[in-house]
Amino acid sequence: MIPSLCRRDFLWSSGGGLGGIALAWLLGQEAAARPHFAPKARRVVQLFMNGGVSQPDTFDYKPELIKRHGQKFDPGGDAPVEAVTSTPGNVLKSPFAFAQHGQCGRWVSSVFPHLAPCVDDLAMLLGVVSKTNVHGPASYLMNTGFALPGFPCLGAWLSHGLGRLTDDLPAFVVLPDPRGLPYNGLGNFSAGFLPAAHQGVVVKAHSPEPVPFLKAPDAAKHITRESEADGLQLLDELNRDHARRFEGDSRLEARIAAYAMAARLQLSAPEALDVSRETAETHRLYGLDEAATRDFGRNCLLARRLLERGVRFVQVWSGAGGPSNNWDNHANITTELPKIATSVDRPSAALLRDLKRRGLLEDTLVVWSTEFGRQPFSQGVVGRDHNGGAGVGWLAGAGIKGGTLAGESDAWSWRAVKPITGHDIHATILHLLGIDHTKLTFRHNGTDRRLTDVHGEVIHAILA
Repeated sequence: MIPSLCRRDFLWSSGGGLGGIALAWLLGQEAAARPHFAPKARRVVQLFMNGGVSQPDTFDYKPELIKRHGQKFDPGGDAPVEAVTSTPGNVLKSPFAFAQHGQCGRWVSSVFPHLAPCVDDLAMLLGVVSKTNVHGPASYLMNTGFALPGFPCLGAWLSHGLGRLTDDLPAFVVLPDPRGLPYNGLGNFSAGFLPAAHQGVVVKAHSPEPVPFLKAPDAAKHITRESEADGLQLLDELNRDHARRFEGDSRLEARIAAYAMAARLQLSAPEALDVSRETAETHRLYGLDEAATRDFGRNCLLARRLLERGVRFVQVWSGAGGPSNNWDNHANITTELPKIATSVDRPSAALLRDLKRRGLLEDTLVVWSTEFGRQPFSQGVVGRDHNGGAGVGWLAGAGIKGGTLAGESDAWSWRAVKPITGHDIHATILHLLGIDHTKLTFRHNGTDRRLTDVHGEVIHAILA
């Protein structure tokens, strides 16, 4: 850390007014809330599979689907058999071979050959349920705890509750799929009713300008350090005058904070985002040498670089919104799933291995999640429709007992018999960060809101 006086001189000398804004904001920051108890994790990286991962084709092995393949789907009982976008078809076995791996004997599909050897480090979550089978609300639910828009996401709650680990980078960074934003767009990264400064900072790592407008364009020769300093100093005075007249408007506070962060990012971001500084071996580990894995691999490598430089929460997305280029495999599970699974398999395993060999996995929590699962019966001939009744996810790293399992679906992977909710996952993540999820609240419109709403239980079975 830079001593206080040195930091003050440093900020004023490296950008004039922009540095002054950063200084004023830094000196005015309130101390972040203290954890409720000793945390196991300091930072989190979440790998979000946008579109709905097919659990019976990845981690939820069901011999009953093989036995009943082609037959009418009849689970018995009075529960209606319905599909969201199609007429329920016959039982559809997985077209992919499953095998047991690791000392824990976890079943994994052949679409994940690199993740399969890592199972003894993973706590598998089966029977993950959602209240909705629709992408947008389900994605909101898994990210914010609510199916409606307007609520803060997990990263925003962590930024609000625990603050930053460094002054030089944001607390919450989002690395979207270069093919496009997920369902709900920026809504998944929103601060909701929390102060706007806690929303996710989106970094488009594959763009020529990963952080937009961080510096003046090269063509703007008339913008000098001196003119920029004068303009920003005037803007700072106007903003603060406005803030005094309109107290409680967090959007302006967020804007001032953004200028402060921009001053620091001008210095820290170029180095943090420069993966060329990594070795050729590291590039190969993450799959940057292959077209199929390059995009997600680059984002996973950037996530590691950001985590080790002090970003508290990094969210890495696989899949854009829309009917293709994601995990929404309606038409043909045989041809659609392998492509998207291949793109994340090697990089995800590389991230686990890289964090472990650098000693970062001891206090970094890795979360792998999706908005819902898919049906055990066919859509058309070989597709699968949405299924909120049973999904999949896993956790690894700080405070997690590897090789464990929580939750369970029925013999068909149709409905959960031991359900796990998104609220349970959020409660567990907060617990590992030293936070009692029932006590992290924010007063909004007369209600003490929290990430887990009025639900959620810590999944103790997977904790070390």
